Amino acid sequence: MPYLSSFNIKSRNLSDVLCYDGTWSDGIYKTWEDFLKGTSVLQKEIESAGGDRWFLYCDDCWHFLLAFTALLQCNKEIIISSNVGPAYIAEIKGDANFLTDRIFPIDSVNKKSFIIPTILSDNSHDGIYICPKIISDKASIVLFTSGSTGTPKAITQRLTELENDNAFILSMWGEELLIRKICSTVNQHHIYGLLFTILLPFTAGIPFRRQRIQIPEEFIKLIDTDYTIITVPAFLKRGVEILTPNDLLLRLPWIFVSGGVLDPLLAKKTSEIFNFWPIEIYGSTETSGIAWRQSNKGIEWMPFDNVQLSQNDEGCLVIHSPYMQEQAGFETADTVELLEDGRFLLKGRIDSVVKIEEKRISLVEIEARIVQSGLANDAIVIPMESNRQYLAAVIVFNNKGKEKFNNVEVYKINKFWREYLLNYFENVVIPKKWRYPEALPTDIQGKINRNAIMQLFLDVNDKAYRKK
Repeated sequence: MPYLSSFNIKSRNLSDVLCYDGTWSDGIYKTWEDFLKGTSVLQKEIESAGGDRWFLYCDDCWHFLLAFTALLQCNKEIIISSNVGPAYIAEIKGDANFLTDRIFPIDSVNKKSFIIPTILSDNSHDGIYICPKIISDKASIVLFTSGSTGTPKAITQRLTELENDNAFILSMWGEELLIRKICSTVNQHHIYGLLFTILLPFTAGIPFRRQRIQIPEEFIKLIDTDYTIITVPAFLKRGVEILTPNDLLLRLPWIFVSGGVLDPLLAKKTSEIFNFWPIEIYGSTETSGIAWRQSNKGIEWMPFDNVQLSQNDEGCLVIHSPYMQEQAGFETADTVELLEDGRFLLKGRIDSVVKIEEKRISLVEIEARIVQSGLANDAIVIPMESNRQYLAAVIVFNNKGKEKFNNVEVYKINKFWREYLLNYFENVVIPKKWRYPEALPTDIQGKINRNAIMQLFLDVNDKAYRKK
C-alpha cells in the first residue's frame, strides 16, 4: 500500500480507480493515470507561482487530493480551514497563495488565487508524469480547531503522524475497509475528514466518493455495492429522524463516527435503520485518533494499542501518542475515569463546570435534566456575564415539547423550565435567559458552534430568538 509520501508512477496500474462520482455503479471514475496527470499539471503551476505558503480549499474531494499532493511535492506549507469567510481567510492566510476549486470573495487578500479546474483544463501537458518525493517529516500542514476556548487555534501537523494514524486504522479494520467503497458526510478540511476520506483511501487503494453526502436521503441510492460511511453524530441524528429501515437497502455497510460523542440511544437507532452499530473514534486535531468504541459492547473507550494515557491534577485525560510530536503529551479538557483494564470513561469537560455565586455547577448536568424532561431533543447551557455571572439555556423541543408549548406565551414557557429545574438545583444556578430555536447551530463538522450559541443571546434584533 503506497503512502502519499512514498508513491511512485508504478505504485498502481494506470487504470486503477481512485475516485468515483455518484454511486460506484454509475461508472464515473478517476484513475491512477488521472491522478498522475493532475498532480503533474498542478505542480507546474505551483512552482511557477512561487511562495512558500498556500491556503487550500476544495469542496471537490478529488481536486483536494490532487492539490494537497502537488503542494507537498513542491514543499509548500498547506493551510487548511473549512471557514472561507473573506475576513477569516485574510486573518489566517497571511501571505499565502490561494488554491481552490471555486472563486471566493477575497479582495482583501493580496496574493494570487488559482482555480484548480481552470489549471487542469490545460491540454498542453506533455504526458510526462512527475512524482517528486514527499519528505513526510518536513511536510507542514496547518489545521484549525476551536479547542475549549471557541477561538480558532492553528495546529501544525506533519504528514508523518497522519500516515502513522492511517497505518493503525488499517491494521485494526483494514480487511473490512478494503472490501467496501468509501463515502463521507465529513468535510475534508478537518483532521477527521482529511484522515478518513482522503489519506486513508489513497493509501489503501479504496475508491472514495468525489462529493460529500449532503443530505441523509442520499443513502437510499447506495444499494449497488458495499460502502463504508464516514460521518458525525449530528448527521446520523438527522438521518434517523428522516429514514426508516424500509428506506435503506444498504448491503453490508460499515459506519465510522467522530467529531463528538454518539449517544448510545442514537447509536442503537442507527443500528436499527442502517443495520450496523457505529464505530466511534475519539480524538482531536492535536492528537488524531486515540481510542474507539461500539457502545453496544459498553460505553467504555478502548485506547489504541500504541497510545499511553494518564490524568492531570484536575482529572483530565493526558495523551501520549505516535501521532503527536509533543514529547510531554497533550492535556485535553475531557475529564475521565481510567479503568484498571486500560479503558476509560468520559465524564465531561473541565470547562463545563462553572462557579455561579461561589457554587460549582455542571452545565452538562443541567442539560441532561432538561432532556430528561421528555420535552427536548437538545439543550445547551452556557455561562453569561453582565454585572454578575449567570447561566443561559438554549432548548430544542421534540414533538412532545412542540405540542405542549404550541401557542404558549414565552414567559410561561420560561416559567415552566425554571420551576422544573428547581426540583434539582438551587435557584441561584437556574438559567436566567432562554432561547428556543428549531435546531442548535452547528459548524460544517456537525459540532455545536459555541459562538453562534452566544450570538442567540446577543442579537436582540432577531425576533426568532428574542424569547427571554
